[in-house]
Amino acid sequence: GSQVRISKEEEDLEVADGFGENPFYHCLVAEILPAPGEPLGQGIGSKIIKKVAEVALDKGCSQFRLAVLNWNQKAIDLYKALGAQDLTEAEGWHSFRFEGEAMRKLAGK
Repeated sequence: GSQVRISKEEEDLEVADGFGENPFYHCLVAEILPAPGEPLGQGIGSKIIKKVAEVALDKGCSQFRLAVLNWNQKAIDLYKALGAQDLTEAEGWHSFRFEGEAMRKLAGK
């Protein structure tokens, strides 16, 4: 598996997270917690999302998607404030994942 990394370098996004030749990509942006003693609300999440949008547009992407857990209202509010469309509300999308035993069972292994 891949590790979660945060980088400001466009080249790192392109190589490590799949921007480039393949029009379908996944870029994992994890929740970022401040260091002990530092206050919340430093705008780091917004800066990361804006950088992802910049790189995506530069690479010819027409959209990017974010996943957020339903209890994380602060993140949901941030994404909406930045102009993201909530696909759960708009289109009724649900996210599913196969892993471990379920994958092995599907593959007959």
